[in-house]
Amino acid sequence: MKRQSSSEPWSPGHSADLYRVNDWGQGYFAVSPGGRLLVRPNGTGEGEIDLLEVVEGLGERDLSPPILVRFSDILAHRLITLRGAFADAIAENDYRGNYVAAYPIKVNQQRPVVEEVFRYGREYDFGLEVGSKPELLAVMALTRGASERLIVCNGFKDDGYIEAAILAAKLGRRIVPIVEDLGELHLILKHARNHGVRPAIGVRVKLASQGAGRWRGSAGEKSKFGLFVSEILHMVELLSSHDMLDTLQLVHCHPGSQIHDIDRLKDAIGELGHVYAELVRLGAPIQYVDVGGGLGVDYDGSGTSSESSMNYSLEEYAREVVYRLGTVCDDREVPHPTIVSESGRAIAAYQTVLVFNVLGAAGPRTTYPDPFPLPADLSRREDGPQPIRDLVFAYEAVNEGRLVECFHDATRAREEALNLFNLGYLSLELRGLAEQLFWATCARVQDRARDLEEVPEELELLDDILSETYFCNFSVFQSLPDAWAIGQVFPIMPIHRLNERPSHRAVLTDVTCDSDGQIVRYVDGRATIDVHDLRPDSDYYLGVFLVGAYQEALGDLHNLFGDTHVVHVRMHEEGGWWIEETVVGDTAREVLGYMQYDTERLQPQLAHDCEVAVREGRMTLAETRILMRFYEAELSGYTYLEAD
Repeated sequence: MKRQSSSEPWSPGHSADLYRVNDWGQGYFAVSPGGRLLVRPNGTGEGEIDLLEVVEGLGERDLSPPILVRFSDILAHRLITLRGAFADAIAENDYRGNYVAAYPIKVNQQRPVVEEVFRYGREYDFGLEVGSKPELLAVMALTRGASERLIVCNGFKDDGYIEAAILAAKLGRRIVPIVEDLGELHLILKHARNHGVRPAIGVRVKLASQGAGRWRGSAGEKSKFGLFVSEILHMVELLSSHDMLDTLQLVHCHPGSQIHDIDRLKDAIGELGHVYAELVRLGAPIQYVDVGGGLGVDYDGSGTSSESSMNYSLEEYAREVVYRLGTVCDDREVPHPTIVSESGRAIAAYQTVLVFNVLGAAGPRTTYPDPFPLPADLSRREDGPQPIRDLVFAYEAVNEGRLVECFHDATRAREEALNLFNLGYLSLELRGLAEQLFWATCARVQDRARDLEEVPEELELLDDILSETYFCNFSVFQSLPDAWAIGQVFPIMPIHRLNERPSHRAVLTDVTCDSDGQIVRYVDGRATIDVHDLRPDSDYYLGVFLVGAYQEALGDLHNLFGDTHVVHVRMHEEGGWWIEETVVGDTAREVLGYMQYDTERLQPQLAHDCEVAVREGRMTLAETRILMRFYEAELSGYTYLEAD
């Protein structure tokens, strides 16, 4: 692998290339000449926000990391971009229908996010999609005064869910319950009759076309939701028998989530188009064709068909949907319907950045300096057991340029030393020395390899072997559950010092006491990330990007680490930034309450033990006061680690 020589000067541009900012950032992020991460809410350089400046400004407001920073202007720009891509595709293909987006709130159900999506989408009549009764209850209230905006109801539906949707239709909402099984249709007919409503009804098709990627099972004949064609025909007969076929106004499919291969999407849209045309032929006045979700996000910036990327652009996605649906309509001589998409991931992912500080580091790379101080009694190579002598030889020979050979020799000698120890022929002190010599040799080989134009493949392993553990102030399970559960890759990088060459590779671990609480896959495909050295007099901040979709909704309370602080940051019309809304993170009292601990009872229990300790002479009154004040303060404090 070719790499930049350590003797060459480092620039912010090198950092941008190293962390692939221009590839995954879609113009929303850039590296400044001063080496700081910039946020560009409009996707251009017209307005910029210094992310470190935001974090430091939040610190002055007593909001310490970890912090989720939502950039509301990015969310608005994503909706504009989505609308623009479909508008261009409609014009290019002479499509005679419209386009609307329906944001699926399961992607990020946080009230401020849903309200912002709904507010920013007003100009385009964008709607919302719900997948449960609680989500429906939220959206019914949030859509007050916007009866023209579409509400799509997916998911399993009980009697109450269906009745709520029917009543919302009677209230004036443009709401479409999607029939996922025939039992739901009977409930719709019952409540429509009881309340005197002729609701708009949709149906989800169980496509034969297979999905792609990690969620391929959400499409195809084995998918969780939807009706087979034979069931849809029965639905048409049932609606006709009730003189309600005119209420069937939407046909829906879900080709998958995070579709990384555009060819899979083409097949699904073509099949859905023919289902639509056939339903029109049977007399159903379908107005909407809902192509579901699936529009991907290029998390690793590779632009490939890997599961963390996508081999197409937003513009290509829109063109394929419009072209294929329009072609089917023209061939079958049916009207061009309004296209609906539920592209929640592509809408919400870019807006949110998780920022956390590094608490400390551990690892072999910084433990043994070069030159390593050899013990005096090993100054001659004939002293000591053979594996120890071989390790000394390998270490000293590195300077002679035999890097691969020295690495092999050190590896073999270390294994021999461990075997001797396990057989009882090597002391604990000599085993410790063998480890020290091995790590020192690897570190020296790594340093010399940095100046090679072409690094031998075997030596590339040293970056991972010598990687450090950076202990970071966040919980993977709370803030990045997909990284733990399904191996999802997120872009991660320092938000400052980007004009300095990173001198270490590290694995990032969180503050939970779980061995799974670490990030083990990064955008370059490796198990470690390039980072800078830690300085005792300053904080080191890292950012995790594209986390606005799903992560907040899926996060859990592992080790009782709760929600982080959340701030909504906006560009000011006159330049600069301002905080539109702040949501303070969970306190220890709140997360204990979630787990059914009554903190009002906990404190008296501890106070009782303090009195017993004073009576028995184990603590003084002053010490018990310190303990009780600490207990009360921490109950009201942030669940994450805070600076003194």
